[in-house]
Amino acid sequence: MTLAIVLAADPAAGHLTEPGRPAGEPLTERLAAQWRGAGADDVRIAADLTELADLVAAATGPVLVSGADLVAHTAVLKHLATSPVGPTVALVLTDPPAPGQATVREERGQVVEVDAVDATGVFGGALRVGAADLPALADAARRAAGAAPDAPDARLTDPASAPEVGAADGGPRNAVDRLVADLAARGTLIFAQRVRLLVAHRVGDEAQRDAAEAAVAAVDEDRAELKLSVKERDDFFTTFFVSTWSPYVTKAAARIGIGPTGVTMVSVAFAVAAAVLFGVGGRPALVAGAVLLYLGFVLDCVDGQLARYTRHFSAWGGWLDTMADRFKEYVVYAGLGFGATHAGFRYGWALALAAMTLQTVRHMTDTWYGALHDEAARRPKVVTADAGGIGGKLNAASTRVQADTGSVSYWLKRTVVFPIGERWALIAIAAALFGPLVALVAVLVWGALAFAYTGGLRTLRARWMRVPVMATVDAGLHRDDGVLARTLPTARRPLLLAVLGALGSAGTLVWALLAVHGGGDLPVFVPVLALVLLLGAAQGSRAPHEGSLDWLVPAALRAAEYLFAIAVGVAGRAPAWLIFGYVLVLTLHHYDLTARLEKRQSAPPLHAATLGWPGRSLLLAIGLIAGYASIALATLGAYLLVVFVASVVLAWVVLPARARGGVRSPG
Repeated sequence: MTLAIVLAADPAAGHLTEPGRPAGEPLTERLAAQWRGAGADDVRIAADLTELADLVAAATGPVLVSGADLVAHTAVLKHLATSPVGPTVALVLTDPPAPGQATVREERGQVVEVDAVDATGVFGGALRVGAADLPALADAARRAAGAAPDAPDARLTDPASAPEVGAADGGPRNAVDRLVADLAARGTLIFAQRVRLLVAHRVGDEAQRDAAEAAVAAVDEDRAELKLSVKERDDFFTTFFVSTWSPYVTKAAARIGIGPTGVTMVSVAFAVAAAVLFGVGGRPALVAGAVLLYLGFVLDCVDGQLARYTRHFSAWGGWLDTMADRFKEYVVYAGLGFGATHAGFRYGWALALAAMTLQTVRHMTDTWYGALHDEAARRPKVVTADAGGIGGKLNAASTRVQADTGSVSYWLKRTVVFPIGERWALIAIAAALFGPLVALVAVLVWGALAFAYTGGLRTLRARWMRVPVMATVDAGLHRDDGVLARTLPTARRPLLLAVLGALGSAGTLVWALLAVHGGGDLPVFVPVLALVLLLGAAQGSRAPHEGSLDWLVPAALRAAEYLFAIAVGVAGRAPAWLIFGYVLVLTLHHYDLTARLEKRQSAPPLHAATLGWPGRSLLLAIGLIAGYASIALATLGAYLLVVFVASVVLAWVVLPARARGGVRSPG
């Protein structure tokens, strides 16, 4: 249940809540009604911070808090209440700060500092606090009200690190501003909710209230929300060839009652149909496949736009969107690989495998670099050190380019990294004009160049940031080590070990390709040596991941496992489609982990049953040495697929149903 609290304790409240004013009802009552319209299950008006603390202490779900001086569209409050970016979110405005109002500094959508010298906005007087942060909110309210002693955290009592109750300009700090300042000083992770196209202002007198209400009335709320459903910053192809007309599809889908999940499923169907047509070959089929692929990508954008427009967000929807995107792309690779092979090119499936492996490893680096950057944003003092180094200069240059939206350099930077819109556009155009083989080669070439470009720059910037992001998460889970890795001796330098494992797998694959091409067999010692290197990489499982480049470990381990599996398949002369299918199942498992990392979710229910990458690699090596590589790939692949499906059903159907029914979920 979501509780909304309007705090009628700010200095401005007395000027804005006088009954009988000609302009309308008291602002506290209006805000209470707006919170109900925004979806709050229970709405209370708290006279002071002590009453607010008592209400928060009794709450069991998210709590929405606003002061008595906010005039805004109801949609602004609804966006805050339903924001998917994090459990605790604060409204941030671009208005000049008034006395008593807190300024904030944001980085990567996070409020990293309150009352900063280099502030990027002003606190909007409203925030949503997740259930896990409610004790901190209640304690902050009691402390601000003077009903509890100072918290032991030095950041709350040291004037150099956290603001006191008085505002920086000497005026009294508004009550709700005291709360957000205290939460930030405690280290609470607070995300920023910016207001765009809609209107929200904090007002201090009747004249300001009248002006704000006039500004609210001047905006078509529904039209603004439809525009807001489109991402503010997207890639070149998506911006100019999709988002120019996809909102019309979004509006139509909302009118006929199709939800985001339904749109996602239609998008998957379009991508599968495109893959089939690419496999069939022939100019009409290739052109039709290209058109379906484009329309599938449009729908891929529409499902997110529809979720934002209707505010229908869910953990399931976010997970499904991530998994569907990758499945669609890799099914298209399969269709291209089959089509190239069917057209007479011997290594069509090999190119498809290479494209899938490259893209997955790229995505792993993207995910962990994003996590690294988010962690760095929460450590501003670390990030600003050594600003004169090459990493600092690259960071400053990137910031300047990103700020110059619409410039040639801005669009070049967003395009050269080969995002999904550009990938799908390239596949569609190349397949329609030149065929599946050219499409796969184009994807591989551009993808490899983009990987080299982003990898090099990110490595330099990461060395400058010096943030050990993997030390902040369950490294064993996201390494996907399994039981076997935990039984091995611990060795330090996990990144070096992971890279050596990947190089060993790559060397084994090259040797296997040369041996099979020459009509011979792969010597037994080669996969054994590669397996030794892999098990050496597994020894880094329990080592501290505190290096500035250890965020690359998951990607290196993915590369090591995929390349070793492909080498086993090649050496064992397994069908190419079987090798592709096995690696595809592995990618689904690993994307499940990254999706959970991005959504801050726990491990999948059956994660232990996936055996870990060392265990899976050991079983494949045994199968190859015994002469049953194809059987090992098919059996282990089928097993992993069953475990994956069962885990999905447990995570998203069975366990939530038990929780709703009051049955305790297994721990």
